[in-house]
Amino acid sequence: MALEAQASTDLEVLLAHVGDRIEEYYARAQNLICVERVTALPIERDLRPAGFGRVLEYELRVESDAASDGDRPTEAQVVRNLRKVNGRAPKPQEKPGCYDPNPLSPEPLAFLLPSHRAEYQFALAGMGKGKDRNAMLVDFRPLESGKPEILDDAEGRPGCFNVSLPGATSGRIWIDVTTHDVLRVEEHLKRAVDIPVPFEQQRKHGLPASLVIDRYDWAIRYTPVAFVDPVEQLVLPESIEVLAILHGAQSHRKRQVFSNYQRFMTNARLVKNE
Repeated sequence: MALEAQASTDLEVLLAHVGDRIEEYYARAQNLICVERVTALPIERDLRPAGFGRVLEYELRVESDAASDGDRPTEAQVVRNLRKVNGRAPKPQEKPGCYDPNPLSPEPLAFLLPSHRAEYQFALAGMGKGKDRNAMLVDFRPLESGKPEILDDAEGRPGCFNVSLPGATSGRIWIDVTTHDVLRVEEHLKRAVDIPVPFEQQRKHGLPASLVIDRYDWAIRYTPVAFVDPVEQLVLPESIEVLAILHGAQSHRKRQVFSNYQRFMTNARLVKNE
């Protein structure tokens, strides 16, 4: 019992440090912009390409609800401005694809802020090995409950739909033991999920009576980025990878790569990273 209490205390302290680092990151990220390159590819269930991919380029920034008087942020979101579609400028009134990122979406680390941690169960999983030997591992799972269901696309994109999988995933966080920066987060489907599809959704999206999610993998990686004038190093997103294997609908994989970070200074100068 004493060991369990100690482990619980250590975990709470670790997560508190992580939350503090994320709040610091959000405060600094509001002075940053970067380029996000998104490649989405329809695939077969055996991972072979099933058609042409779609390549998008965005200018991206992070916004949080932290006030200028130093209030702790409780929410943060990613804001995107589309610059290119398949290497060209977007056309007026161009329709977005089903796998395009939403212009506004939750920042991936927001679930580790104090205001959201109660929505998840966390457990220490030891230390990393090899190249991850300086990382503490923490497992997590969402505590949300309910039945899986098909949802209409939040952006109203024709022919697109979303899938809600409450409690069906679990994940792991890699945390730098010295700085408490998050280095990587992965989330996976624990088992295949069979979702009954209402008739209205079948007709609207051309779906069968039952949709099976065989596999869902999501991973985000972070990397140190150095700035000069003044000198500063921040751990920032490097890539996000998604793999979704479905039976009854199109499977896909998507990769988002973040580069060309630039920092706004208070006198409106832009400083590129080294």
